[in-house]
Amino acid sequence: MALNIDLIRKRLNTLKSQTKKSSTIWKPEPGKTKVRIVPYKFQPGNPFIELYFHYEFVNKAKKQRAPLSLKTFGEKDPIVDFCEKLKRTGQKEDWLMGVKHEPKLRTFVPIVIRGKEQEGIKFWGFGKQIYEKLLAVAENEAEWGDITDVESGHDIQVEFKTKEEVGKDYPETDIQVLPSVTPLSKDAKLVETLLNDQKEIFEVYPKPEYKDLVEVLEKFLNPEEDRKSVV
Repeated sequence: MALNIDLIRKRLNTLKSQTKKSSTIWKPEPGKTKVRIVPYKFQPGNPFIELYFHYEFVNKAKKQRAPLSLKTFGEKDPIVDFCEKLKRTGQKEDWLMGVKHEPKLRTFVPIVIRGKEQEGIKFWGFGKQIYEKLLAVAENEAEWGDITDVESGHDIQVEFKTKEEVGKDYPETDIQVLPSVTPLSKDAKLVETLLNDQKEIFEVYPKPEYKDLVEVLEKFLNPEEDRKSVV
């Protein structure tokens, strides 16, 4: 059987993308880590980057990467349309399936890890609970000021506990905004580099084409056809 060059190229590009992503995305490690949210070059005045992902349309066992939803960009998305149709059938099972398969929000902020500032900017992604806590702090400017200010901002202590530590089926993450005011760095050149030499989040999570999401949906609805095409 002849090699399917298109499939090989696609897999190679995926691996390259995953390597690039892994060096840019920060995930908390067990214990406590200090980080600093940095102003986002591509979204002045708001470091919170809201992305919607199609988590339910990937093989989690194979650690496939969830595609971005076009809802992120306020554009028409075939998977979102599919979910909305399910929710309108009048059947409870369909409604539940439609809700389950809707794109899910994950918010990212650009950060530096304290003690590793020379590694540059990384993106930290989190769910609703952490997002709400950070928004509440950011909104309370009278008490905290601008926590991202490079001269008078605040570090954040991130505490991560494994599921074994907390005795649950999932790990837990909590944060504490530290009261001390600290500069991003005393090295002016490093600060300039951190502010200007930033990647855009969509270099890490590329925007999909509409047709790409149509293909994702078709493979989800017809998994047997997907297996045949691979073989």
